[in-house]
Amino acid sequence: MKRVVLLVLDSVGIGALPDAHLYNDEGANTLANIANALGGLNLPTLQKMGLGNIHPIKGVAPVEKPIASYGKMAEKSPGKDTTTGHWEIAGYILDKPFPTYPNGFPQDLIEEFEKRIGRKTLGNYPASGTQIIEDLGEEHVKTGYPIVYTSADSVFQIAAHEEVIPLEELYEMCRIAREMLVGDHGVGRVIARPFIGQPGNFSRTTNRKDFSRLPDRKIVLQSLQEEGYEVLSIGKIWDIYGGVGITKSLKSKSNLDGLQKTIESLKEDFSGLIMTNLVDFDMLYGHRNDVEGYGKALMETDQMVGKILDNLKEEDILIITADHGCDPTHPGTDHTREYVPILVYGKKLPVQPLGVRESFVDVAATLVKIFNLKDQYSGKSLI
Repeated sequence: MKRVVLLVLDSVGIGALPDAHLYNDEGANTLANIANALGGLNLPTLQKMGLGNIHPIKGVAPVEKPIASYGKMAEKSPGKDTTTGHWEIAGYILDKPFPTYPNGFPQDLIEEFEKRIGRKTLGNYPASGTQIIEDLGEEHVKTGYPIVYTSADSVFQIAAHEEVIPLEELYEMCRIAREMLVGDHGVGRVIARPFIGQPGNFSRTTNRKDFSRLPDRKIVLQSLQEEGYEVLSIGKIWDIYGGVGITKSLKSKSNLDGLQKTIESLKEDFSGLIMTNLVDFDMLYGHRNDVEGYGKALMETDQMVGKILDNLKEEDILIITADHGCDPTHPGTDHTREYVPILVYGKKLPVQPLGVRESFVDVAATLVKIFNLKDQYSGKSLI
């Protein structure tokens, strides 16, 4: 059996890309800046794998003999959002970025959306998800109008109180928006953002649901599925790819829950890929500029990665990377245009420095080599 665990540490970047100035992200370095702000990080498992050999990280010194191959990857696609990064990991480099709306969505588009859902809307401007429900939540509860907003990412987000607009109705609104947002308005994701609570004390729930734009080119998940391999997604992977190429999906409530499900899945017999996304780094800490929470989550994840290593069989391979940065010490609350770390471990694999890779597609090329797939993706195998 051939089995690979692909762990995506959502937003765990490792230094600004050469074109970061185009995104106002000069100086961003999610890992190093968090470590500096906290006086150091304690990541013994990732340290022995070679994380500190990639870039200086306070508290994570380089080791003489790392147990994994180590390096960093540049994002070749334009943009810095979740969908862009994950698509590139799976072999799809975007020709042009997904559309963004720094001034809100066009009025004619909003009016058509309101006509289709039978309600007026509130908002229609870029905002933090937690801030906009504080600003508009009370008016939403009074009127029943859903809150529409965006961010620096290519997203159309709809927030609604679960007792005002039931979840299924909110999800249907998102489906309507997804059908509308095509062509020039083909955003990466439409996202349902339900919340609960009272004015002054609103909080988002875990019933978020993403409605992703589907890849219009073949991705490596499809190549695996066509060759008869299992493709198990854990966390928001199903939502990011719209289910394309995935044979089984498990939801996760948190980073730790996703990691525990990864470990449990390794105890089953199958041949194929487990792809897990750890969204808490991004959603709970990066976007909220919570340096302390981000650092704690990194250290908790490090302990669980140790347990994953303990559960790998002789032929299993673990690949750890990220999809973009979200430096909580950086001005603003948006993603940051960064390199991402890459660690590749297998009990039978030789250990080597991987250097600076030109594209995330090298992960797809690696899966092609491991599983001997017919389809080829522009990239160089990490093995």
